[in-house]
Amino acid sequence: MLIIQDLEQIVRKVLPTDPSFRSVRQEELDNAIHKARQEALAHSSDEFLLSLMSLLALPGNGHTRLIPNDAISVLPLRFVTIGCAVRLVDAASDFSEAIGGELLSINGVPLREIERATETFLAGTQQRKRVIGPILFVWPSALQRLGITSGSDMIEYRVSNESGQISELLLNAENVVLGSTFYPRNEHGKADASWSPETFVSIKDFGQLGLLMVLPSFFDTSDTDLSNEISEAAGFVRSRPGAPLLIDVRGNTGGSFLQTLPLIDAISEGSEERKVGLLVDKFTFSAAIVFVAILKYRIGERLALIGEEMGDGLTFFAEGGIIDLCSSGACVRYSTAFHDWAGGRIDLTTPSEIAEEIVPVGKLRLDRRFVAHSDDIVSQDQFCRDVLESLTT
Repeated sequence: MLIIQDLEQIVRKVLPTDPSFRSVRQEELDNAIHKARQEALAHSSDEFLLSLMSLLALPGNGHTRLIPNDAISVLPLRFVTIGCAVRLVDAASDFSEAIGGELLSINGVPLREIERATETFLAGTQQRKRVIGPILFVWPSALQRLGITSGSDMIEYRVSNESGQISELLLNAENVVLGSTFYPRNEHGKADASWSPETFVSIKDFGQLGLLMVLPSFFDTSDTDLSNEISEAAGFVRSRPGAPLLIDVRGNTGGSFLQTLPLIDAISEGSEERKVGLLVDKFTFSAAIVFVAILKYRIGERLALIGEEMGDGLTFFAEGGIIDLCSSGACVRYSTAFHDWAGGRIDLTTPSEIAEEIVPVGKLRLDRRFVAHSDDIVSQDQFCRDVLESLTT
């Protein structure tokens, strides 16, 4: 099959369907389509995919994007943005000693300069760009397109550890692996790219201090497991109506917020003295953001938002689905529905079941900034104890 058929699929099925493209000038859209068509006719697969990334980034809607991970080859390094620093969190065994280090430059080009050059390929908020951008740093074709490499065989990464010691990682551009080996479709920020949650809800009881509730995902392919676990969690919360809660939705990339409403109800119906802490980060997306927004609307000042800015704002286009591009092997995430949890607005694209729940939250401001740098369980437990204690003082 010819890769130009992938472009035709996008032009026919995505552009007329996705309402976020209404904000794009027709001339700008036509130019991007023309560029992608040229790359397709030149049979340049990677250049074609990069052109599609730029095309789908035009609306600036983070939910609408090309996901190239299964169609490209990357160098065996996993970079993740932690805070504002890009860190090496996994790598082929030859480079394992540098894991944990901060990326400074590629082929002598400072990272911040590279990040600016990637802007046209990425859509959404600055936080979302920090989440999905690192795959471009290890995709040889992208580095060449950005002017970081000239097609030479070797690529040099400079990485600094906590003590400031610099490591120079020299990789052959030909020694690559499938992109999804190190970069999952839904980037969760964990060191292990293949990570998936073992459960939808886990609860740890800290006695009089309160409860820790971890909600790692709202994606449920079974259609029953999430609802069942949410129902059990809601019952447990009702059994402790005054206990402070610390809820962790870091790394939760979304799913169905509708299935989480019973838990929101249970929390809201508790004692008016109950305080709730919510841990969020840049890997908190979509339905997880809506969960935060509704809970904030329900309990107001009793909720403390802790962490860093989430991966999206409160106004966006979502729903839709994913289209697999058969010729290139990439896929497209497209949107069909308008969400405005800031102003509480809907339009004709907003599904009725979502429109019924939309509330005007205004802005979600952090009450306390925090970025985790350790997976150590003891450190995490102490942090949770400190936060729970702070909720009651």
